[in-house]
Amino acid sequence: MNKFVEKESDFSNMVNARLSRRGFLMGTAAAGVGAFLALNPVAEAIAGNMNSALLNFEAIPTSTSDSIVLPKGYSWNTLMSWGDPIFANAPKFNPNGKQDSKAQALQFGDNTDGMSVFSLSNDRAILAVNNEYTNYEFLFAHQGKEMTADDVAKAQAAVGITIVEIVRKNGQWMMDSAGKANRRITANTEMEVTGPAAGHDLLKTKADPTGKKVLGTFNNCANGETPWGTYLTCEENFNDFFGSEQNAELTPDDKRYGIKAEQSDYQWHNFDDRFDVAKNPNEPNRFGWVVEIDPNDPTSTPLKRTALGRFKHENAALVVNDDGHVVVYLGDDERGEHLYKFVSKDKYQEGNNATNRNLLEEGTLYVAKFTMKDDKLEGEGQWLELTYGKNGLTKESGFNSQAEVMIFARRAATQVGATTMDRPEWVAVHPDKKHVFCTLTNNKYRGVKEGQDVDGVNPRAENHYGQIVRWESTNGDHVSDTFQWDLYLIAGNPTVHKDNLYAGSDNINKDNMFNSPDGIGFDKAGRLWIQTDGNYSNKGDFAGQGNNQMLCGDPNTGEIRRFLTGPIGCEITGLTFSEDQKTMFVGVQHPSGHFPQGGNSKPRSTIVMVTKDNGSVIGS
Repeated sequence: MNKFVEKESDFSNMVNARLSRRGFLMGTAAAGVGAFLALNPVAEAIAGNMNSALLNFEAIPTSTSDSIVLPKGYSWNTLMSWGDPIFANAPKFNPNGKQDSKAQALQFGDNTDGMSVFSLSNDRAILAVNNEYTNYEFLFAHQGKEMTADDVAKAQAAVGITIVEIVRKNGQWMMDSAGKANRRITANTEMEVTGPAAGHDLLKTKADPTGKKVLGTFNNCANGETPWGTYLTCEENFNDFFGSEQNAELTPDDKRYGIKAEQSDYQWHNFDDRFDVAKNPNEPNRFGWVVEIDPNDPTSTPLKRTALGRFKHENAALVVNDDGHVVVYLGDDERGEHLYKFVSKDKYQEGNNATNRNLLEEGTLYVAKFTMKDDKLEGEGQWLELTYGKNGLTKESGFNSQAEVMIFARRAATQVGATTMDRPEWVAVHPDKKHVFCTLTNNKYRGVKEGQDVDGVNPRAENHYGQIVRWESTNGDHVSDTFQWDLYLIAGNPTVHKDNLYAGSDNINKDNMFNSPDGIGFDKAGRLWIQTDGNYSNKGDFAGQGNNQMLCGDPNTGEIRRFLTGPIGCEITGLTFSEDQKTMFVGVQHPSGHFPQGGNSKPRSTIVMVTKDNGSVIGS
C-alpha cells in the first residue's frame, strides 16, 4: 500500500469513527445549511420530513431504456438534432455519413452541451448552444478510417457553437431556419484575442504573427451568459485535437495541458498544419480560453477573454457583486486541477451595455484553497491571487509577465498552493446571489496519486461517485478573499456500501442515488437541477443507478428527487429555460442506441424540450 492510500485510510478511519454517514450530515451539513440558508435540511430529512415546497413532482425510478423518461404530467419533444439544417438553404441531414463539409457548416453541430436562451419577446428567443466534439463512427461512413482533407473540414464544421432563433407556436418552441441571428461558429471562425495574453510571443504563429487573431473554437463544454446579453462559451479538452507524427519539443506546460506529439484520434494535424505541434508549437496556447459572443449579431467577432485564464474550462458562472464588480466562477475539469474566480477591474453599469462589454477584458484571477475544520467536512477557504509579482509568481519561479501567468494558469495555481480538486465542473450561483455550488464529478487518482491527498472537500480515495461543494463568501461579498464551505451532498450507492461515505450523504438513498454530478443550474425559484455524466454500467459499484439522469434538489430541505433519465449511452448535459420557465431545454449528448428516432436509426446528439402537460412552470 503506498503512502497516499495510507493517508486516505487514516482519514477514512477518522471519518467513519466520528462522522458516519448519518453523523456526517448531523454534524456538518445541518450546521452548514443552517448557516447558509437559515434552515436545517438534514434534521428534517432524518425526521422523515422530505416534503419540499419546491419539488412538486413525483420522483421517477432509474431506467435503462433508450428514451427520455419523465415524471407523470410531463412530456418531451425534440427541438433539433445533430445535422438538422439551421438555414433555409441548408441540406437535410443524411444519415449515410457522406455529406461534405459544406453541408455540415449549414447544419446543427454535434454533441450538444452547454446552452443559453436569450429572450427577444414572449414567443421568440435566441438559443446559443455548444457543440463540444464529434463521433467519427457516426460522422463518417468510413468511421474515420479513411480520412481526407474535406473530412477534417467537416469535423471542424461539426464543432463550435450553433446559434439559432426559436419561436413558440401553439405552445411549443421550434427552430426558425429564417432567423436573422442564425449562425454557425466553428473551428475556422476568426476570433480576436483580448486581455493580458493578447499579442504575446507565445500566441504568435506563422499564420498570425500578431498573436491576436485566432481561427476557431472547439471542445466547447459548458457556458455562461452575461447581463449585457452576451454568451460565454468555454474551451475544455482542446488538446485532443492536436498531435504530430514528427518529433516535437514539448515543454512541461504542454504536457500538463495534455499536448502530445503523436497521432490524435481526430487526425486534424494530418491535413491541417495548424494542429501539428511540431510545425506550430504555439497553436495550442491559443486555446483553453473563455470566448465571449454576441448572439444577436451574426457578423460580430467572438472574443477570447484571456484575463479569465487558460485551462480546461467547464463553464463560467457570472454574478454581479453588490458593489458592481463582475465575478465569474470557473472550474478546470481535470482530475487534480483547481477552482477559480475572476473579478473585473471595472464595475457593471446598469443599462450601459456598450461599456459593460469590456468588463471581462481586465481584472484579477484567483484560485481556491480549502481548509477543513476538525472532524467536520466543512471549513474555510481562501482565494489566492494570480497576479505577476505576487504570491511567488515571479521570474524566479518561471513567470515573466502577467500574460504568462494567464497562459499557464495551472502552473500558477500550483505555485500559490491551491487545493487540487475532484474534477471541478459546472458552477451555479443561487438566485439569492450569495451562495455558490460546484460539482466535483469524480477522481480515480484521489488518495493514490502524489499531490492529490484526501482532504475535507475531497473526502474519498479513488472517488468514482462525486460530490457537490458549496460556499458563501465572507459577508456575502463575492470580492472577498475568504469564504466558508461545506458539502451539499456526497453521491454514492447505499445499496452497495453501508455506513460510510461511499454510500453517500444521508439525503442520498436507493430511490435517488446517482454518480458523477456534472451540469448544474438553478431555476428562478431556487430549484437546483443536477445532471450526470457517469458510469451507466448498472453493475458493481454502480448497480441500480441506470442510465445518466437529471435530478432536482431543494437547498432549503436537502431533498433530492430524480426528474429525468436519458437514453442508452448518453450524457445529460446543457440546461436552460424559456423566460417564463415553462419550457426546459436539455441536451442529450453522444447517445449510443437509436435515440431520438428509434428503430434502426443512427443515434444523434439532441436538444429536447420538457414541458408540463398543464402548461405551468417546470417543477411547480
